[in-house]
Amino acid sequence: MDLRQLRCFIAVADTLHFGRAAQRMDMLPASFGRQIKLLEDGLGSRLLVRTTRHVSLTAAGRRFLDGARDVVERADRLEKAFRDENEDRAAVLRIGAIDSAAAGLMPQLLPHLREVHPEIEVELFEQKTIRLIPRLLSGRLDIAIIRPPESSDPRLTFQHLFHETAVVAVPKGHRLAGRDALSVADMADEPLIVPDRRSRPHSHDLTMKLFLEAGQSARIVQIAEEKQTIVSLVGSGVGLAIVPKWASRLAVGGVAFVALSPPSAAVRDKLSLAAVWLRDTRHPARDAFLEVLHGKLAEIAATA
Repeated sequence: MDLRQLRCFIAVADTLHFGRAAQRMDMLPASFGRQIKLLEDGLGSRLLVRTTRHVSLTAAGRRFLDGARDVVERADRLEKAFRDENEDRAAVLRIGAIDSAAAGLMPQLLPHLREVHPEIEVELFEQKTIRLIPRLLSGRLDIAIIRPPESSDPRLTFQHLFHETAVVAVPKGHRLAGRDALSVADMADEPLIVPDRRSRPHSHDLTMKLFLEAGQSARIVQIAEEKQTIVSLVGSGVGLAIVPKWASRLAVGGVAFVALSPPSAAVRDKLSLAAVWLRDTRHPARDAFLEVLHGKLAEIAATA
């Protein structure tokens, strides 16, 4: 039995739904279910009754829940007290960032942060949202710039920053490459490259939702994970891709970037960036970073 297993069990007890509980923990359903099974196997008792439509606590599960909450809350208090004590000793700021933030936002922000706060040492860790949130919760990161998940963990504070602009990456020489703007209807029947939904749900769902709203079927011919790979595949003629505007800065030849029109609520929602950190924690370097970020936000958002 470990804290991760207890947190998973509490999430199920709170939601009575494995899917929503897995989202709250930012875990894949299979991994989440494995944690519950390990907990029950370790205790030698069944805590949950799960059918295809319903989840409920067993009598043992109800007895176990209060103790599990107490253990997790005491561990969180201990961690918070230790972290608060140590944050005053060093001005090291550990920032997590998804690719959009690492390539589009941080290069504009970090030079200004160094100018205003040269005493702050920044450690930058680039990864996907689904990997960054557990690092925040475990204290391995102080703040992260992410796509806000559909289900927010109550232990975290989320602050919306801005919405990025979506563009269409098109092979140069393609009949659509010379257009000023493209609609989803213009891309009907065109081969598309999309990210893997398991690791990049926001980027994947962006393309799918746009085509769904337009009453079109997305013709997916290739799934890839990294933006650099996706844009390179576009350049080699594999297909088109809907990507954030910052991807146009990648040094990939043979690709034209065309505006996506008309603007859609799906684009705005799926390309949202947010700052997130552990609730009720003190961190002077993080607060200084947020102050600099807010001062430059309008300028950065105008180019996103």
